[in-house]
Amino acid sequence: MQHVNGLWDSRLAGSPTETPFVSRGAQQPPKQPNIVFLLADDLGWGDLSCYGSLHIKTPQLDRLAASGVRFTHAYSSSPWCSPMRISLYTGRNPGRLPAGLAEPLITRDENSGIPHDHPTLPSLLKDGGYNTAMFGKWHCGWLPWFSPLKIGFDEFFGNLDGAMDYFTHLDTRGQKDLYEGEAPIEMQGYYTSLIAKRAVSYVHKQSADVPFYMQVNWNAPHWPWEGPGDEAIAAELAEKFADPSVINPLRHGEAGSLAKYAELVEAMDSGIGEILDALEAKGLSDNTIVVFCSDNGGERYSFMWPFVGEKGDITEGGIRVPFLLSWPAAIDGGQWTDETAITMDWTATLLAAAGCKPTETHPLDGVNLLPWLAGSETHPKHTLFWRIASQGALRKGAYKYILDNRPYPGLGNWPLLPGVRHRLFDVSGDGREHADLAQQMPELLAEMKAEWKARAATLLPYPDSHYGLMENVVDRLAKRRYESWSD
Repeated sequence: MQHVNGLWDSRLAGSPTETPFVSRGAQQPPKQPNIVFLLADDLGWGDLSCYGSLHIKTPQLDRLAASGVRFTHAYSSSPWCSPMRISLYTGRNPGRLPAGLAEPLITRDENSGIPHDHPTLPSLLKDGGYNTAMFGKWHCGWLPWFSPLKIGFDEFFGNLDGAMDYFTHLDTRGQKDLYEGEAPIEMQGYYTSLIAKRAVSYVHKQSADVPFYMQVNWNAPHWPWEGPGDEAIAAELAEKFADPSVINPLRHGEAGSLAKYAELVEAMDSGIGEILDALEAKGLSDNTIVVFCSDNGGERYSFMWPFVGEKGDITEGGIRVPFLLSWPAAIDGGQWTDETAITMDWTATLLAAAGCKPTETHPLDGVNLLPWLAGSETHPKHTLFWRIASQGALRKGAYKYILDNRPYPGLGNWPLLPGVRHRLFDVSGDGREHADLAQQMPELLAEMKAEWKARAATLLPYPDSHYGLMENVVDRLAKRRYESWSD
């Protein structure tokens, strides 16, 4: 990585001909663009070739990057999967919805999902004349109460749970979890390939006269660690559901490797190439916005250098994600930017590009970036905000404030110290978040603490029984330690 103007410049990881982003300064094309949103599951910031991966080859995503803009400071709204998805579809902070408080969503009842009457990205686009479809992982509530069809998608093929076996299509409870619309179906095949096939088929069915929005939510590279040739592993995991001593066999904690992880990512990359080919074959590439990102930071085998943390953590490794945007009709390719963006911004931006407006009853928390991307305005330099049960963060310019309620090691892994920490980092140059500037910049720290507190006060409170609240975590750890000593 180079260090330019105080910022990390990851151009060395991408194309050597990449240039800093410059808008054409013209308004967007008059015709509504098609929208294809490609969402990976637990992909690390550095897991693509164009982001510096050391061992994973992603030629199709590199191709997408070359046709558009590669973001080096793009963020997920949460380090957990279901809250991020809820905020993408609603355009709002996940803490505004009861289901968004779950980290992740596991409760299956009538209160745990996106309410049917809540305006969403698909429902607003549908009202604006778009065909809408989702293929892949949903994880925003279970039937009979919730499904993609209930929030504005015309078509759905995929799974409802937070994880699913790639071959047997069993969910985390060992139940079949593959649906066509709201009807369960049986189908053979590797899930990544099935998603790609359905997405390609959908593209080929579209007319140039009617815009479409296609949400493609890959299960990859989420566990279980199964590549395209691992049917035997899937069969072994299926048998483990009969063993009550094995909790959630799909977590696959005894398996995986860097090489296996690469297989999952590269299979997804291949499927994305098929979708890009289909858009080209239909002559739709020019006026189609194609977005690619991960739902949150990576886990276990992900590569997230130079960041610390991973999925579930508010540090950069848990929320900084690879993000690519291509729209040849309005934005030049081969560019990169270190300007910031967060999940809800893309809801606002895509609605604006489609000429659709959010409702007054449910104002968006994101900022419309279209005037910067496809107009003559500068980047809005807006403040980014995060809150999860055990942590919080605020990014303002180069600086990031972190509120951390978790016990922490004094040095190495010992001693473990309790207490709330308020930390401040310059993440434009210290992505590892080790140089704590809290004592050197007390006025800025106080300002950012106050702003974080004010924003957090507008969100729903966590229930006292929430799994992620530190007092409950400590109680569980103490109980587990007592039981281990008693054995």
